[in-house]
Amino acid sequence: MHCSELRWHEPPGQALRALPLLTLYLSERCNSRCISCDWWRSGQRDFSVQMLERQLPALRRLGTEVVMLSGGEPLLHPEWMHIATLLRRHGIRPWLLSSGLAVAKHAAEIAHLFDSVTVSLDAADAARYARIRGVDGFEAVCRGVSAMAELGRPVSVRTTVQSANYRELPQIARLARLLGAASISFLAADVGAGSAFGRHGEASPEIALGHEDLPVLEAVLEELAEFEADGFVLESRAKLQRLAAYFRALLGEGEFPPVRCNAPEFSAVMEADGALRPCFFIPGSQLGVEEPLDERLNSVQQTSLRADIRAGQRPECRTCVCSMWRENARF
Repeated sequence: MHCSELRWHEPPGQALRALPLLTLYLSERCNSRCISCDWWRSGQRDFSVQMLERQLPALRRLGTEVVMLSGGEPLLHPEWMHIATLLRRHGIRPWLLSSGLAVAKHAAEIAHLFDSVTVSLDAADAARYARIRGVDGFEAVCRGVSAMAELGRPVSVRTTVQSANYRELPQIARLARLLGAASISFLAADVGAGSAFGRHGEASPEIALGHEDLPVLEAVLEELAEFEADGFVLESRAKLQRLAAYFRALLGEGEFPPVRCNAPEFSAVMEADGALRPCFFIPGSQLGVEEPLDERLNSVQQTSLRADIRAGQRPECRTCVCSMWRENARF
């Protein structure tokens, strides 16, 4: 099915009538110190409960099914439980995207409130975890994943692939399975999107791979084939190979892998200060932060921005590490 045939697709010049998925940055603050992110350096603001309450009628009109609570670290928000409860009361399924450092501490509440939980795990041992994430949190994250599994709440693991961990992706996958995770996914560390993850410029170049790393990465990706039969690794083999293509393109040794993405047609990102983005990587606008979300999505600024994305006129899309395509908008 072509994008233009989807019930939730926005034809040029027309309103976006449905928004099945909203990502909400609950807090700019973070309890990690990752080398690929700057929220921990400058993040200060929290999303207000009052702003969410004002947006609930708009979410109902948009048919929003899932709100992913992200950040920063959403569990640092002093009212995260109240916010998750509020969403559930209005028939919206909350999804937690967390560093995992506080998941074990709040395991019972998280298992009760969230339908989906995704935890970041970027290493298979404590020393490498500390090097990448900047804190001594490996054991805490492992306990968090295990606690979710023991409480019967399916938890997925997300690994950001970078120079410090690319050799041990199979080990990370085996660890995630041992801890009881339901699945694992791999995402290349973004190097180019200057406004993503609280950054005010490009990411540190040390997270990218060098020329000598590429053959090793390709061999490592082949090792992940052992997880292919039961789908524990969410990416197909072809999609995993895009990781190698991305890092190769950063080195000028080929083209960036083709991007097929319609994320702005079924989802949006709202930051802690109310700024509205079409996705994680493309800047949006703070215009009209007090206005209902459906009106903001269909403002001239947002409509034009989606039209530019659809037409391939945004440079961020060419180097995107997280393109999403949905044939339908059910979550």
